[in-house]
Amino acid sequence: MAACATAQAADTPTFSTERLSAEVKTLSSDAFEGRGPATPGEAKTIDYVVAQMQAAGLQPGGDLKDGKRGWTQAVPLRRSQIVGAPALKLGLGGKQEALTQGEQIAVRAPMDGSTTVAIENAPLVFVGYGVKAPERNWDDFKGVDLHGKIAVVLINDPDFETGHGDFGGKAMTYYGRWTYKYEEAARQGALGLLIVHETAPASYGWATVKNSNTNAMFDIVRDKPAATHTPLEGWIQRDLAVRMFKHAGLDFDTLKKQAQTRAFKPVTLKGESLSANFKVDSAVITSHNIVGMVEGSKHPDETVIYSGHWDHLGVGTPDAKGDRIYNGAVDNATGTAALIEMGRAFAQGPKPERSVVFLNVTAEEKGLLGSEYYAANPLYPLATTVGVLNMDALDPHGPARNFTISGSAKLGLLDDLVAKAKQYGMSYTADPKPEAGYFFRSDHFSFAKRGVPAVSFGSGNDWIDGGIKAGKATADDYTAKRYHQPGDEWQASWTFTGMARDLQLLYAVGNQLANSDQWPDWSKDSEFRAIRDTSAAERK
Repeated sequence: MAACATAQAADTPTFSTERLSAEVKTLSSDAFEGRGPATPGEAKTIDYVVAQMQAAGLQPGGDLKDGKRGWTQAVPLRRSQIVGAPALKLGLGGKQEALTQGEQIAVRAPMDGSTTVAIENAPLVFVGYGVKAPERNWDDFKGVDLHGKIAVVLINDPDFETGHGDFGGKAMTYYGRWTYKYEEAARQGALGLLIVHETAPASYGWATVKNSNTNAMFDIVRDKPAATHTPLEGWIQRDLAVRMFKHAGLDFDTLKKQAQTRAFKPVTLKGESLSANFKVDSAVITSHNIVGMVEGSKHPDETVIYSGHWDHLGVGTPDAKGDRIYNGAVDNATGTAALIEMGRAFAQGPKPERSVVFLNVTAEEKGLLGSEYYAANPLYPLATTVGVLNMDALDPHGPARNFTISGSAKLGLLDDLVAKAKQYGMSYTADPKPEAGYFFRSDHFSFAKRGVPAVSFGSGNDWIDGGIKAGKATADDYTAKRYHQPGDEWQASWTFTGMARDLQLLYAVGNQLANSDQWPDWSKDSEFRAIRDTSAAERK
Protein backbone atom coordinates (compact mmCIF):
# COMPACT_ATOMS: atom_id res chain seq x y z
CA MET A 1 0.00 0.00 0.00
CA ALA A 2 1.55 3.32 -1.03
CA ALA A 3 1.78 6.00 1.62
CA CYS A 4 3.34 9.43 1.88
CA ALA A 5 6.10 9.56 4.49
CA THR A 6 7.93 12.71 3.41
CA ALA A 7 8.73 15.20 6.15
CA GLN A 8 6.61 13.24 8.63
CA ALA A 9 6.49 14.62 12.16
CA ALA A 10 6.51 12.24 15.10
CA ASP A 11 3.32 10.26 15.81
CA THR A 12 1.45 11.65 12.78
CA PRO A 13 -0.23 8.88 10.78
CA THR A 14 0.55 8.33 7.13
CA PHE A 15 -2.25 8.63 4.59
CA SER A 16 -2.61 6.05 1.84
CA THR A 17 -2.22 7.55 -1.62
CA GLU A 18 -3.78 4.39 -3.07
CA ARG A 19 -6.93 4.76 -0.99
CA LEU A 20 -7.21 8.48 -1.76
CA SER A 21 -6.87 7.81 -5.48
CA ALA A 22 -9.40 4.95 -5.43
CA GLU A 23 -11.97 7.01 -3.51
CA VAL A 24 -11.63 10.02 -5.81
CA LYS A 25 -11.82 7.73 -8.86
CA THR A 26 -15.02 6.10 -7.60
CA LEU A 27 -16.77 9.29 -6.45
CA SER A 28 -16.01 11.07 -9.74
CA SER A 29 -16.88 8.13 -11.99
CA ASP A 30 -19.72 8.45 -14.51
CA ALA A 31 -21.73 5.99 -12.38
CA PHE A 32 -22.19 8.76 -9.76
CA GLU A 33 -23.64 11.08 -12.44
CA GLY A 34 -21.85 14.21 -11.19
CA ARG A 35 -23.20 13.89 -7.63
CA GLY A 36 -26.13 16.28 -8.06
CA PRO A 37 -28.27 16.85 -4.94
CA ALA A 38 -31.63 15.06 -4.96
CA THR A 39 -30.63 12.82 -7.89
CA PRO A 40 -29.77 9.11 -8.04
CA GLY A 41 -26.15 10.33 -7.78
CA GLU A 42 -26.84 11.61 -4.25
CA ALA A 43 -28.14 8.22 -3.09
CA LYS A 44 -25.04 6.51 -4.53
CA THR A 45 -22.75 9.05 -2.90
CA ILE A 46 -24.37 8.67 0.53
CA ASP A 47 -24.25 4.86 0.33
CA TYR A 48 -20.59 4.91 -0.69
CA VAL A 49 -19.35 7.52 1.80
CA VAL A 50 -21.26 5.98 4.71
CA ALA A 51 -19.85 2.53 3.86
CA GLN A 52 -16.33 3.99 3.76
CA MET A 53 -16.81 5.86 7.04
CA GLN A 54 -18.14 2.71 8.72
CA ALA A 55 -15.20 0.66 7.43
CA ALA A 56 -12.82 3.37 8.68
CA GLY A 57 -14.22 2.94 12.20
CA LEU A 58 -16.30 6.10 12.54
CA GLN A 59 -19.58 6.34 14.43
CA PRO A 60 -22.71 7.97 12.96
CA GLY A 61 -22.95 11.66 13.91
CA GLY A 62 -26.10 12.84 12.13
CA ASP A 63 -29.74 13.44 13.06
CA LEU A 64 -31.06 11.94 16.29
CA LYS A 65 -33.85 9.39 15.94
CA ASP A 66 -35.15 7.52 18.98
CA GLY A 67 -32.08 8.70 20.88
CA LYS A 68 -29.61 7.35 18.32
CA ARG A 69 -27.56 9.20 15.72
CA GLY A 70 -27.95 8.36 12.04
CA TRP A 71 -25.35 8.87 9.33
CA THR A 72 -27.06 11.87 7.71
CA GLN A 73 -28.61 15.24 8.48
CA ALA A 74 -31.71 15.96 6.41
CA VAL A 75 -31.40 19.27 4.54
CA PRO A 76 -34.69 20.59 3.10
CA LEU A 77 -34.09 22.68 -0.02
CA ARG A 78 -36.21 24.46 -2.57
CA ARG A 79 -35.32 23.24 -6.04
CA SER A 80 -36.28 25.37 -9.04
CA GLN A 81 -35.82 24.49 -12.69
CA ILE A 82 -36.81 26.32 -15.87
CA VAL A 83 -39.14 24.17 -17.96
CA GLY A 84 -37.83 23.98 -21.52
CA ALA A 85 -35.90 26.84 -23.15
CA PRO A 86 -36.75 30.30 -21.75
CA ALA A 87 -37.99 32.95 -24.18
CA LEU A 88 -35.64 35.92 -23.68
CA LYS A 89 -35.75 39.12 -25.72
CA LEU A 90 -33.79 42.34 -25.61
CA GLY A 91 -35.66 45.43 -26.75
CA LEU A 92 -33.43 47.92 -28.54
CA GLY A 93 -35.53 50.89 -29.61
CA GLY A 94 -38.37 49.42 -31.65
CA LYS A 95 -36.61 46.12 -32.34
CA GLN A 96 -36.82 42.88 -30.37
CA GLU A 97 -33.70 40.70 -30.40
CA ALA A 98 -33.91 37.10 -29.22
CA LEU A 99 -31.24 36.04 -26.70
CA THR A 100 -30.15 32.41 -26.39
CA GLN A 101 -29.91 30.89 -22.92
CA GLY A 102 -26.29 30.00 -22.18
CA GLU A 103 -24.83 32.10 -24.99
CA GLN A 104 -25.28 35.86 -24.52
CA ILE A 105 -27.20 35.41 -21.27
CA ALA A 106 -27.52 32.88 -18.43
CA VAL A 107 -30.80 33.20 -16.54
CA ARG A 108 -31.18 31.28 -13.29
CA ALA A 109 -34.35 29.45 -12.33
CA PRO A 110 -36.09 31.87 -9.94
CA MET A 111 -35.87 31.19 -6.22
CA ASP A 112 -38.44 33.73 -5.05
CA GLY A 113 -41.20 31.12 -5.17
CA SER A 114 -42.36 31.94 -8.73
CA THR A 115 -43.83 29.16 -10.85
CA THR A 116 -44.06 31.41 -13.91
CA VAL A 117 -41.95 34.35 -15.06
CA ALA A 118 -43.71 36.71 -17.48
CA ILE A 119 -41.77 39.97 -17.86
CA GLU A 120 -42.69 42.26 -20.73
CA ASN A 121 -40.40 45.12 -21.76
CA ALA A 122 -38.95 45.84 -18.31
CA PRO A 123 -36.70 48.93 -18.36
CA LEU A 124 -32.97 48.44 -17.72
CA VAL A 125 -31.02 50.55 -15.23
CA PHE A 126 -27.24 50.45 -14.71
CA VAL A 127 -26.45 50.69 -10.98
CA GLY A 128 -22.66 50.37 -10.99
CA TYR A 129 -21.45 47.57 -8.72
CA GLY A 130 -24.83 47.26 -7.01
CA VAL A 131 -23.37 48.08 -3.61
CA LYS A 132 -24.99 49.75 -0.62
CA ALA A 133 -22.39 49.97 2.16
CA PRO A 134 -23.30 52.64 4.75
CA GLU A 135 -20.15 51.98 6.81
CA ARG A 136 -18.10 52.94 3.75
CA ASN A 137 -20.38 55.87 2.90
CA TRP A 138 -21.15 54.13 -0.41
CA ASP A 139 -24.48 53.86 -2.21
CA ASP A 140 -24.73 52.88 -5.88
CA PHE A 141 -28.53 53.16 -5.82
CA LYS A 142 -28.98 56.73 -4.49
CA GLY A 143 -32.73 56.43 -4.14
CA VAL A 144 -33.48 55.11 -7.64
CA ASP A 145 -36.85 53.36 -7.91
CA LEU A 146 -36.19 49.86 -9.28
CA HIS A 147 -39.72 48.51 -8.95
CA GLY A 148 -40.71 46.93 -12.26
CA LYS A 149 -37.16 47.43 -13.57
CA ILE A 150 -34.13 45.22 -14.12
CA ALA A 151 -30.84 46.39 -12.64
CA VAL A 152 -27.56 45.82 -14.49
CA VAL A 153 -24.38 45.59 -12.36
CA LEU A 154 -20.67 44.91 -12.64
CA ILE A 155 -19.03 41.90 -10.96
CA ASN A 156 -16.56 42.23 -8.02
CA ASP A 157 -15.82 45.42 -6.04
CA PRO A 158 -15.45 49.05 -7.14
CA ASP A 159 -11.67 48.99 -6.53
CA PHE A 160 -10.84 45.64 -8.16
CA GLU A 161 -9.25 47.28 -11.19
CA THR A 162 -7.48 50.18 -9.48
CA GLY A 163 -6.20 47.99 -6.63
CA HIS A 164 -6.92 50.62 -3.99
CA GLY A 165 -9.97 52.16 -2.40
CA ASP A 166 -12.69 51.49 0.17
CA PHE A 167 -13.19 47.79 -0.60
CA GLY A 168 -9.90 46.14 0.26
CA GLY A 169 -8.01 46.90 -2.94
CA LYS A 170 -7.58 43.74 -5.00
CA ALA A 171 -9.00 41.56 -2.23
CA MET A 172 -12.72 40.97 -2.65
CA THR A 173 -15.14 41.91 0.11
CA TYR A 174 -18.55 40.29 0.42
CA TYR A 175 -19.93 43.23 -1.59
CA GLY A 176 -18.10 41.83 -4.61
CA ARG A 177 -19.82 38.44 -4.48
CA TRP A 178 -22.66 37.76 -6.89
CA THR A 179 -24.73 36.35 -4.01
CA TYR A 180 -24.64 39.74 -2.27
CA LYS A 181 -25.61 41.56 -5.47
CA TYR A 182 -28.74 39.43 -5.92
CA GLU A 183 -29.68 39.90 -2.25
CA GLU A 184 -29.26 43.68 -2.44
CA ALA A 185 -31.33 43.89 -5.65
CA ALA A 186 -34.17 42.16 -3.80
CA ARG A 187 -33.85 44.60 -0.89
CA GLN A 188 -34.02 47.46 -3.39
CA GLY A 189 -37.28 46.11 -4.83
CA ALA A 190 -35.91 45.36 -8.30
CA LEU A 191 -37.78 43.09 -10.69
CA GLY A 192 -34.49 41.50 -11.67
CA LEU A 193 -30.72 41.76 -11.75
CA LEU A 194 -28.25 41.05 -14.57
CA ILE A 195 -24.55 40.78 -13.70
CA VAL A 196 -22.06 41.68 -16.45
CA HIS A 197 -19.55 38.84 -16.69
CA GLU A 198 -15.87 39.63 -17.18
CA THR A 199 -13.34 36.86 -16.73
CA ALA A 200 -10.71 38.68 -14.65
CA PRO A 201 -12.97 40.18 -11.95
CA ALA A 202 -15.14 37.05 -11.82
CA SER A 203 -12.00 34.83 -11.68
CA TYR A 204 -13.55 32.31 -14.09
CA GLY A 205 -14.72 32.18 -17.68
CA TRP A 206 -18.18 32.22 -19.24
CA ALA A 207 -18.29 28.40 -19.40
CA THR A 208 -18.32 28.32 -15.59
CA VAL A 209 -21.10 30.91 -15.45
CA LYS A 210 -23.20 29.03 -17.99
CA ASN A 211 -22.70 25.61 -16.39
CA SER A 212 -23.40 26.88 -12.88
CA ASN A 213 -26.52 28.94 -13.63
CA THR A 214 -28.58 27.25 -16.34
CA ASN A 215 -29.36 24.00 -14.52
CA ALA A 216 -31.51 23.31 -11.44
CA MET A 217 -31.13 25.96 -8.73
CA PHE A 218 -31.39 25.27 -5.02
CA ASP A 219 -31.90 27.41 -1.94
CA ILE A 220 -32.62 26.82 1.71
CA VAL A 221 -36.34 26.89 2.48
CA ARG A 222 -37.19 30.49 3.43
CA ASP A 223 -40.31 32.00 5.00
CA LYS A 224 -40.08 34.99 2.64
CA PRO A 225 -37.95 34.01 -0.37
CA ALA A 226 -38.86 37.20 -2.27
CA ALA A 227 -37.01 39.20 0.40
CA THR A 228 -33.76 37.56 -0.77
CA HIS A 229 -34.40 36.85 -4.46
CA THR A 230 -35.82 38.87 -7.34
CA PRO A 231 -37.98 37.06 -9.95
CA LEU A 232 -35.20 37.33 -12.55
CA GLU A 233 -31.55 36.65 -11.72
CA GLY A 234 -28.94 36.24 -14.42
CA TRP A 235 -25.62 37.05 -16.05
CA ILE A 236 -24.82 38.60 -19.44
CA GLN A 237 -21.68 38.53 -21.53
CA ARG A 238 -19.54 41.68 -21.56
CA ASP A 239 -19.87 42.04 -25.34
CA LEU A 240 -23.65 42.21 -25.02
CA ALA A 241 -23.39 44.80 -22.25
CA VAL A 242 -21.06 46.96 -24.37
CA ARG A 243 -23.55 46.82 -27.23
CA MET A 244 -26.49 47.65 -24.95
CA PHE A 245 -24.68 50.67 -23.52
CA LYS A 246 -23.64 51.86 -26.98
CA HIS A 247 -27.22 51.64 -28.28
CA ALA A 248 -28.30 53.86 -25.36
CA GLY A 249 -25.62 56.42 -26.28
CA LEU A 250 -23.33 55.36 -23.43
CA ASP A 251 -19.77 54.09 -23.25
CA PHE A 252 -19.29 50.97 -21.14
CA ASP A 253 -15.70 51.68 -20.06
CA THR A 254 -16.45 55.31 -19.18
CA LEU A 255 -19.40 54.29 -17.01
CA LYS A 256 -17.35 51.56 -15.38
CA LYS A 257 -14.77 54.15 -14.31
CA GLN A 258 -17.54 56.36 -12.94
CA ALA A 259 -18.92 53.38 -11.01
CA GLN A 260 -15.58 53.09 -9.19
CA THR A 261 -16.30 56.39 -7.42
CA ARG A 262 -18.76 57.49 -4.73
CA ALA A 263 -20.14 60.10 -7.10
CA PHE A 264 -21.64 57.50 -9.45
CA LYS A 265 -25.38 57.80 -10.06
CA PRO A 266 -27.70 55.19 -11.62
CA VAL A 267 -28.14 55.48 -15.38
CA THR A 268 -31.20 54.31 -17.32
CA LEU A 269 -30.45 52.54 -20.61
CA LYS A 270 -32.85 54.66 -22.65
CA GLY A 271 -35.12 52.88 -25.09
CA GLU A 272 -34.00 49.44 -23.90
CA SER A 273 -35.88 46.66 -22.16
CA LEU A 274 -35.85 42.97 -21.39
CA SER A 275 -38.65 40.43 -21.79
CA ALA A 276 -38.56 36.97 -20.26
CA ASN A 277 -41.19 34.24 -20.42
CA PHE A 278 -40.90 30.73 -19.01
CA LYS A 279 -42.50 28.28 -16.64
CA VAL A 280 -40.77 27.02 -13.53
CA ASP A 281 -40.84 23.63 -11.83
CA SER A 282 -40.45 24.48 -8.15
CA ALA A 283 -40.61 22.01 -5.27
CA VAL A 284 -39.19 21.42 -1.80
CA ILE A 285 -36.88 18.40 -1.79
CA THR A 286 -34.68 16.83 0.86
CA SER A 287 -30.94 16.45 0.39
CA HIS A 288 -28.52 15.28 3.06
CA ASN A 289 -25.30 16.12 4.83
CA ILE A 290 -23.26 13.01 5.72
CA VAL A 291 -21.87 13.03 9.27
CA GLY A 292 -19.37 10.70 10.94
CA MET A 293 -17.69 11.23 14.30
CA VAL A 294 -15.27 10.04 16.96
CA GLU A 295 -16.62 10.83 20.41
CA GLY A 296 -14.26 12.57 22.81
CA SER A 297 -13.01 10.72 25.90
CA LYS A 298 -12.91 13.70 28.31
CA HIS A 299 -14.87 16.56 26.71
CA PRO A 300 -17.36 14.96 24.32
CA ASP A 301 -19.46 18.14 24.23
CA GLU A 302 -16.59 20.13 22.71
CA THR A 303 -16.25 19.58 18.97
CA VAL A 304 -13.57 19.91 16.28
CA ILE A 305 -15.05 19.78 12.77
CA TYR A 306 -13.43 18.71 9.52
CA SER A 307 -15.69 19.60 6.59
CA GLY A 308 -15.91 19.27 2.83
CA HIS A 309 -18.73 19.09 0.29
CA TRP A 310 -19.71 15.92 -1.58
CA ASP A 311 -21.85 17.47 -4.34
CA HIS A 312 -21.02 18.67 -7.83
CA LEU A 313 -23.11 19.87 -10.79
CA GLY A 314 -24.67 16.56 -11.84
CA VAL A 315 -25.66 16.05 -15.49
CA GLY A 316 -25.87 19.19 -17.61
CA THR A 317 -25.11 20.89 -20.90
CA PRO A 318 -22.74 18.79 -23.07
CA ASP A 319 -19.25 20.08 -23.75
CA ALA A 320 -17.59 20.11 -27.19
CA LYS A 321 -16.99 16.35 -26.92
CA GLY A 322 -20.62 15.65 -25.98
CA ASP A 323 -19.80 14.83 -22.35
CA ARG A 324 -22.73 15.78 -20.09
CA ILE A 325 -21.46 14.46 -16.75
CA TYR A 326 -19.81 17.03 -14.48
CA ASN A 327 -17.70 14.53 -12.56
CA GLY A 328 -16.16 16.87 -9.97
CA ALA A 329 -12.96 14.92 -9.31
CA VAL A 330 -10.89 17.74 -7.82
CA ASP A 331 -14.05 19.66 -6.84
CA ASN A 332 -14.73 17.98 -4.47
CA ALA A 333 -14.19 14.25 -4.58
CA THR A 334 -10.73 15.15 -3.20
CA GLY A 335 -12.19 16.78 -0.08
CA THR A 336 -14.65 13.92 0.43
CA ALA A 337 -11.87 11.32 0.17
CA ALA A 338 -9.84 13.46 2.56
CA LEU A 339 -12.68 13.39 5.11
CA ILE A 340 -12.95 9.60 4.90
CA GLU A 341 -9.21 9.14 5.39
CA MET A 342 -9.00 11.78 8.13
CA GLY A 343 -11.81 9.93 9.89
CA ARG A 344 -9.84 6.69 9.58
CA ALA A 345 -6.77 8.33 11.16
CA PHE A 346 -8.74 9.55 14.18
CA ALA A 347 -10.84 6.39 14.57
CA GLN A 348 -7.81 4.10 14.49
CA GLY A 349 -5.48 6.32 16.53
CA PRO A 350 -5.52 7.33 20.20
CA LYS A 351 -9.01 8.44 21.27
CA PRO A 352 -9.18 12.26 21.29
CA GLU A 353 -10.29 14.12 24.41
CA ARG A 354 -12.72 16.29 22.46
CA SER A 355 -15.15 14.94 19.86
CA VAL A 356 -14.10 15.14 16.21
CA VAL A 357 -16.84 15.41 13.56
CA PHE A 358 -16.43 14.69 9.84
CA LEU A 359 -19.05 16.75 8.04
CA ASN A 360 -19.60 16.00 4.33
CA VAL A 361 -22.07 18.68 3.23
CA THR A 362 -24.49 18.93 0.31
CA ALA A 363 -25.30 21.74 -2.13
CA GLU A 364 -22.08 23.73 -1.79
CA GLU A 365 -22.22 24.33 -5.52
CA LYS A 366 -25.68 25.87 -5.11
CA GLY A 367 -24.53 28.50 -2.61
CA LEU A 368 -22.99 26.75 0.44
CA LEU A 369 -26.47 25.48 1.33
CA GLY A 370 -25.57 22.29 3.21
CA SER A 371 -23.12 24.05 5.49
CA GLU A 372 -25.53 26.99 5.84
CA TYR A 373 -28.25 24.60 6.97
CA TYR A 374 -25.91 22.86 9.42
CA ALA A 375 -24.69 26.16 10.88
CA ALA A 376 -28.30 27.36 11.28
CA ASN A 377 -29.37 23.96 12.71
CA PRO A 378 -26.18 22.61 14.32
CA LEU A 379 -26.04 19.00 15.46
CA TYR A 380 -23.34 20.08 17.93
CA PRO A 381 -23.53 23.57 19.52
CA LEU A 382 -21.57 26.26 17.68
CA ALA A 383 -20.53 27.89 20.98
CA THR A 384 -18.55 24.77 21.90
CA THR A 385 -17.32 24.04 18.38
CA VAL A 386 -13.58 24.60 18.74
CA GLY A 387 -12.94 25.26 15.06
CA VAL A 388 -13.64 24.14 11.50
CA LEU A 389 -11.01 22.88 9.05
CA ASN A 390 -12.60 22.81 5.59
CA MET A 391 -11.14 20.84 2.68
CA ASP A 392 -12.23 21.84 -0.81
CA ALA A 393 -10.52 21.05 -4.12
CA LEU A 394 -7.23 19.69 -2.80
CA ASP A 395 -4.38 19.18 -5.26
CA PRO A 396 -3.95 15.50 -6.26
CA HIS A 397 -0.42 16.02 -7.65
CA GLY A 398 2.92 15.99 -5.83
CA PRO A 399 3.82 17.90 -2.65
CA ALA A 400 4.35 21.66 -2.46
CA ARG A 401 6.63 23.72 -0.26
CA ASN A 402 3.72 25.86 0.88
CA PHE A 403 0.00 25.98 1.65
CA THR A 404 -2.64 28.69 1.68
CA ILE A 405 -6.16 29.39 2.92
CA SER A 406 -9.13 30.99 1.20
CA GLY A 407 -9.07 34.73 1.85
CA SER A 408 -6.93 36.76 4.21
CA ALA A 409 -8.71 36.27 7.56
CA LYS A 410 -6.56 36.53 10.68
CA LEU A 411 -7.31 33.96 13.37
CA GLY A 412 -5.70 31.54 15.79
CA LEU A 413 -6.43 28.54 13.57
CA LEU A 414 -4.15 29.98 10.90
CA ASP A 415 -1.42 30.54 13.50
CA ASP A 416 -1.73 26.86 14.45
CA LEU A 417 -1.44 25.79 10.81
CA VAL A 418 1.60 28.01 10.25
CA ALA A 419 3.36 26.65 13.34
CA LYS A 420 2.66 23.00 12.53
CA ALA A 421 3.55 23.42 8.85
CA LYS A 422 7.18 24.13 9.80
CA GLN A 423 7.47 20.51 10.99
CA TYR A 424 6.64 19.43 7.42
CA GLY A 425 8.99 21.87 5.71
CA MET A 426 6.01 23.94 4.55
CA SER A 427 5.40 27.66 4.76
CA TYR A 428 2.23 29.73 4.55
CA THR A 429 1.54 31.81 1.44
CA ALA A 430 -1.29 34.32 1.56
CA ASP A 431 -4.22 33.68 -0.78
CA PRO A 432 -2.64 34.31 -4.22
CA LYS A 433 -5.99 35.53 -5.63
CA PRO A 434 -7.79 37.47 -2.88
CA GLU A 435 -9.71 39.27 -5.64
CA ALA A 436 -11.50 35.98 -6.43
CA GLY A 437 -13.35 36.12 -3.10
CA TYR A 438 -12.64 32.49 -2.21
CA PHE A 439 -13.26 33.29 1.47
CA PHE A 440 -16.96 33.65 0.64
CA ARG A 441 -17.02 30.66 -1.73
CA SER A 442 -16.25 27.74 0.61
CA ASP A 443 -18.24 26.03 3.34
CA HIS A 444 -16.19 27.44 6.22
CA PHE A 445 -17.88 30.82 5.56
CA SER A 446 -21.22 29.50 6.89
CA PHE A 447 -19.46 28.98 10.23
CA ALA A 448 -17.21 32.05 10.15
CA LYS A 449 -20.10 34.49 9.77
CA ARG A 450 -21.58 32.97 12.95
CA GLY A 451 -18.31 33.51 14.80
CA VAL A 452 -16.89 29.98 14.74
CA PRO A 453 -13.14 30.00 13.94
CA ALA A 454 -13.00 28.42 10.49
CA VAL A 455 -10.57 28.16 7.59
CA SER A 456 -10.65 26.53 4.17
CA PHE A 457 -7.29 24.90 3.52
CA GLY A 458 -5.71 25.31 0.10
CA SER A 459 -2.92 23.23 -1.43
CA GLY A 460 0.29 25.12 -2.18
CA ASN A 461 1.43 26.34 -5.59
CA ASP A 462 5.21 26.11 -5.09
CA TRP A 463 5.70 22.49 -6.11
CA ILE A 464 8.79 20.59 -4.98
CA ASP A 465 8.91 19.23 -8.51
CA GLY A 466 8.66 22.23 -10.84
CA GLY A 467 8.24 25.17 -8.45
CA ILE A 468 5.71 27.95 -8.79
CA LYS A 469 5.80 27.74 -12.59
CA ALA A 470 4.47 24.17 -12.59
CA GLY A 471 1.93 24.86 -9.84
CA LYS A 472 0.55 27.93 -11.59
CA ALA A 473 0.38 26.24 -15.00
CA THR A 474 -1.68 23.38 -13.57
CA ALA A 475 -3.97 25.74 -11.65
CA ASP A 476 -4.54 27.91 -14.74
CA ASP A 477 -5.30 24.84 -16.85
CA TYR A 478 -7.78 23.61 -14.24
CA THR A 479 -9.62 26.93 -14.08
CA ALA A 480 -9.82 27.26 -17.85
CA LYS A 481 -10.62 23.68 -18.87
CA ARG A 482 -11.97 21.76 -15.89
CA TYR A 483 -13.47 23.92 -13.15
CA HIS A 484 -17.27 23.37 -13.23
CA GLN A 485 -16.86 21.60 -16.55
CA PRO A 486 -17.08 17.93 -17.60
CA GLY A 487 -13.27 17.87 -17.81
CA ASP A 488 -12.88 17.69 -14.00
CA GLU A 489 -12.16 13.94 -14.14
CA TRP A 490 -9.84 11.56 -12.28
CA GLN A 491 -6.48 11.07 -13.97
CA ALA A 492 -4.23 8.04 -13.66
CA SER A 493 -1.18 10.32 -13.53
CA TRP A 494 -2.23 11.84 -10.19
CA THR A 495 0.12 10.66 -7.43
CA PHE A 496 -1.79 12.10 -4.42
CA THR A 497 1.54 12.41 -2.55
CA GLY A 498 1.01 16.13 -1.95
CA MET A 499 -2.52 15.59 -0.69
CA ALA A 500 -1.33 12.84 1.66
CA ARG A 501 1.25 15.23 3.11
CA ASP A 502 -1.33 18.05 3.37
CA LEU A 503 -3.57 15.70 5.37
CA GLN A 504 -0.74 15.03 7.81
CA LEU A 505 -0.58 18.76 8.51
CA LEU A 506 -4.35 19.04 8.86
CA TYR A 507 -4.40 16.00 11.16
CA ALA A 508 -1.67 17.48 13.36
CA VAL A 509 -3.60 20.74 13.82
CA GLY A 510 -6.96 19.06 14.46
CA ASN A 511 -5.40 16.51 16.80
CA GLN A 512 -3.78 19.30 18.81
CA LEU A 513 -7.13 21.07 19.11
CA ALA A 514 -8.87 17.81 20.05
CA ASN A 515 -6.41 17.10 22.88
CA SER A 516 -6.13 20.51 24.51
CA ASP A 517 -8.25 23.13 26.24
CA GLN A 518 -7.35 25.62 23.50
CA TRP A 519 -10.11 27.85 22.04
CA PRO A 520 -8.69 29.58 18.96
CA ASP A 521 -10.21 32.97 18.23
CA TRP A 522 -10.39 35.63 15.55
CA SER A 523 -8.00 38.57 15.59
CA LYS A 524 -9.25 41.59 17.54
CA ASP A 525 -9.96 43.56 14.36
CA SER A 526 -11.89 40.72 12.69
CA GLU A 527 -15.52 41.30 11.76
CA PHE A 528 -16.27 37.84 13.21
CA ARG A 529 -14.78 38.43 16.67
CA ALA A 530 -17.77 40.18 18.26
CA ILE A 531 -20.30 37.46 17.44
CA ARG A 532 -17.94 34.80 18.85
CA ASP A 533 -17.56 36.84 22.03
CA THR A 534 -21.31 36.71 22.68
CA SER A 535 -21.05 32.99 23.51
CA ALA A 536 -17.79 33.20 25.51
CA ALA A 537 -19.49 32.18 28.79
CA GLU A 538 -20.33 28.78 27.27
CA ARG A 539 -16.62 28.03 26.81
CA LYS A 540 -15.52 28.66 30.39
